[in-house]
Amino acid sequence: MELISNLSPQTDPPKGAFSARVDEKGRLKLPAKLQQYISSFGSPRVFVTSLDTTTARIYPISIWKENEILLENYTEDPQAAEDIAFIANDLGADAEVDSQGRVLLPQELRQLLGVENQQVHLQWFKGRITLFTDNVYESRRAAARENLAGKLQGVEKGGLK
Repeated sequence: MELISNLSPQTDPPKGAFSARVDEKGRLKLPAKLQQYISSFGSPRVFVTSLDTTTARIYPISIWKENEILLENYTEDPQAAEDIAFIANDLGADAEVDSQGRVLLPQELRQLLGVENQQVHLQWFKGRITLFTDNVYESRRAAARENLAGKLQGVEKGGLK
């Protein structure tokens, strides 16, 4: 079941990795390119959560609504979908990108990840901004580099240019 957002962005998604900081009040200052992309969905509203308890995810509200529909209708493993929805709501909250490009992270989520007053890494992928702590980012980088030549060869066979 592929869903198409009612509010599709008017610009291309940002590429690359970004550094940002979560201030002492739990606000994440988004880099300008990420702010612009979020605003291209037509709304400053986002849903901030974690689905794996190691990273945070910031979804434009229209993308999160698609996820809610998918989780409600997921028949392959309904318990998994229910558990993911539960964790998303337990750790998540609606938020808005303010006029200064900041997003308030839910208190329980920032405490779980230990990101208050910390530098973090951000990447846009699959319709969301993923927030990584330094430790998780470095672990993810190391894992991605393992057997990279083999991974590249396989994906090139699948059509990567």
